[in-house]
Amino acid sequence: MEVIEHVAAIRRDGERLAAAAAGSGLDAPVPSCPGWVTRDLVRHLGGVHRWATGIVAGRYPQPWKVGLDEVVGAWPSDPELLGWFRDGHSALITALAEAEPDLDCWTFLAAPSPLAMWARRQAHETAVHRVDAELAAADLLEPLPPVFAADGIDELLTCFITRPGGGLKTDPPQNLRVRCADTAGDWLVRIGPDGVTTTDGADHAGAAHCEVTGRAADLYLLLWNRPEAESLTVQGDGRVLELFRDQVRVRWSRD
Repeated sequence: MEVIEHVAAIRRDGERLAAAAAGSGLDAPVPSCPGWVTRDLVRHLGGVHRWATGIVAGRYPQPWKVGLDEVVGAWPSDPELLGWFRDGHSALITALAEAEPDLDCWTFLAAPSPLAMWARRQAHETAVHRVDAELAAADLLEPLPPVFAADGIDELLTCFITRPGGGLKTDPPQNLRVRCADTAGDWLVRIGPDGVTTTDGADHAGAAHCEVTGRAADLYLLLWNRPEAESLTVQGDGRVLELFRDQVRVRWSRD
């Protein structure tokens, strides 16, 4: 996917999140984020948007090691919260849309360029939390486009979980294959005692201890630990998938 497509996704899902939050009310529990209510969700994503905007617009060459309290300064009151969220969402879109292709700033995931990394990361950060907001509002989930969902799976499997120091490990090694049924996307995740490597699953047919297949949008939600779709097909040792879901938790980090 191109930067312009990721920016369009940020716009779409941020607007849907705000609409869902307005419908649910700020005290609605978020079932996919235990212990959170919608207020927490809106505050979190509004802070992350401002953090990302600061790095992109400020061209920070090193990690901006601040907590969200420091990024935000003063958190808005409940009546101001959704307007505050929309302001930060709009500022992020503007920063990404107006950034030069050769933007040079700090990144933390592999990508063709810093601009590509930040647009992709914020697109999927916003999409996942849009899902959370719709679950809290008991809204019908807006399906994620297959190509976008496959892109998010790829980010998770090839960029996030393969970073040094990741928590996904097992001994003896186990292999998990993830295949999209409705768009291009096939990954073999090799989980060992020292971490993870991810390669093209089609190149290693028969190497998986567990294989999960389904629509890209359903796989996306499964792997990001959101609601599991009944339409997914799991073959082989399901404990490998359980290991993945138990150990992979992407959390806010200053680094």
